[in-house]
Amino acid sequence: MSPHSPATGTLMLDAEALYKELLRYVQQSITPTTQLVGITSGGAWLVERLQQDLKCSQPFGTISSSMHRDDFSQRGMSSGGQTVLPFDVTGADILLFDDVLYTGRTIRAVVNELFDYGRPQRVQLAVLVDRGGRELPIHAEFAAARLVLPANQSLALARSESGNFSFEVQTKVAPEA
Repeated sequence: MSPHSPATGTLMLDAEALYKELLRYVQQSITPTTQLVGITSGGAWLVERLQQDLKCSQPFGTISSSMHRDDFSQRGMSSGGQTVLPFDVTGADILLFDDVLYTGRTIRAVVNELFDYGRPQRVQLAVLVDRGGRELPIHAEFAAARLVLPANQSLALARSESGNFSFEVQTKVAPEA
């Protein structure tokens, strides 16, 4: 099924179905030494739910990109959350999660943040959606969906009060000349 509805041009992505694909991937990939880390906020939501669905007793980590952003002057300080890594990063096998992979700049910032805490043995990336448009040589080991969006659109994971996922597509309006 195409992620775009031909009649309306509206993006049709089932975030819950993509989450189930991600869950299957994690069930096949996780080892007893794998540490789950979610990027605030969408990736952290994913890891929180994965931990519940996997009935995992080991604590998961959350990581923020805000301290290492290369576009800090444009974006400002994000209130998206703090880095909390309740395990020793040095030598760890880390499975990093994000909702949408686009330019790669968030992942670069998060890897820099991660290395502030130690030197992991391995870091792998899993995302719900890879939308292309990379500006840095970064890739996901797993993406539940791959699609292309215009540069003026952004895709973000939303979470309902009941914990169900959906996607929000936002179109940036060009400033008037």
